[in-house]
Amino acid sequence: MNIGVPKEIKAQENRVALLPSAAYQLTRRGHRVIVETNAGAGTGFADAAYAAAGAEVVATHAEVFERGDLIVKVKEPLEEEWPLLREGQILFTYLHLAASKKLTDALLARKITGIAYETVEVNRRLPLLEPMSEIAGRMSVLVGGVYLAKHHGGCGVLLGGVPGVLPGKVVVIGGGTAGVNAARMATGLGADVTILDVDVERMRFLDITLHTAHTLYSSHAHILEMLPEVDLLIGAVLVPGSKAPKLINREMMRVMKPGSVFVDIAIDQGGCAETSRATTHHDPVFVEEEVTHYCVANMPAAYARTATEALTNVTYRYIELIADLGFTGALAKDRNLLGGVNLFDGKVTCKGVAEAHGLEFHEPGAFGW
Repeated sequence: MNIGVPKEIKAQENRVALLPSAAYQLTRRGHRVIVETNAGAGTGFADAAYAAAGAEVVATHAEVFERGDLIVKVKEPLEEEWPLLREGQILFTYLHLAASKKLTDALLARKITGIAYETVEVNRRLPLLEPMSEIAGRMSVLVGGVYLAKHHGGCGVLLGGVPGVLPGKVVVIGGGTAGVNAARMATGLGADVTILDVDVERMRFLDITLHTAHTLYSSHAHILEMLPEVDLLIGAVLVPGSKAPKLINREMMRVMKPGSVFVDIAIDQGGCAETSRATTHHDPVFVEEEVTHYCVANMPAAYARTATEALTNVTYRYIELIADLGFTGALAKDRNLLGGVNLFDGKVTCKGVAEAHGLEFHEPGAFGW
């Protein structure tokens, strides 16, 4: 199979979807890997490393899409990339379709087969999303601490405090992978941490493993109760394949302290606050209701080397499977891949995406895979 690896064109997106070592494995199995020049430059992998691995390095974005039967990316295709996609082509990437009807409509019109990393489910886990959630969760505390500094417009609270001074208060909404990693980093710094979730068994697990963090059942009333005292609020809510629920409205944001910080990890799924809007690493924050909002939609790209290695670790086996057996053969071999199929032949095959945009949902099983 021809596997295309384009250079990411999203603002400040330095990750690449395939390591040279992975390209080497694929070419040894008889596949052709077509890599756009400088695709790996942002992570420190030069064109020469891909060429040495047996990949073919090409000069243009268009050629990768033209020749690739399987296009492997990190982020969803941007508008200028839509015309490059063709009917029947397999696109394997983070799609986050529920956050954009325009993107969904465009990909449906191209009749591509869209497989989303973030909805591949194995034993109720999302293994292709988890590494990026781990990075975003840990990073949320780092950036939150920076923007609490007075010279960044923050309230001047050091999360860990010092002897004789109470630590900063951190509230994490969502006890999944991102939320747990945010709580771990915050407790490691010595902050006063509360993590909210609706799954009681999950909270029991968090209570046992996080030790110094507090757990609280997530409800409108409890969130509102916590907000006036919080210094750093982290939104780590995830509904797989669906838009993030808006758990914080503008009125709730108004009760937060001036100079406090809100990091919305859920922004790539539309964000979990009414005041959220996507930002970039180049211009990462804005202020609403006197609260600094950090809403970068590709947070892990800041640590592109770590993120690329972590991503390829979990995606490679599926890339190899699709390349070796084709789309239907891969689904027959590993049924877990079925949950990742969001689009097929101009139809929506992910319930969360269909519900987000009012589109007809087609059961994946109806296609006879």
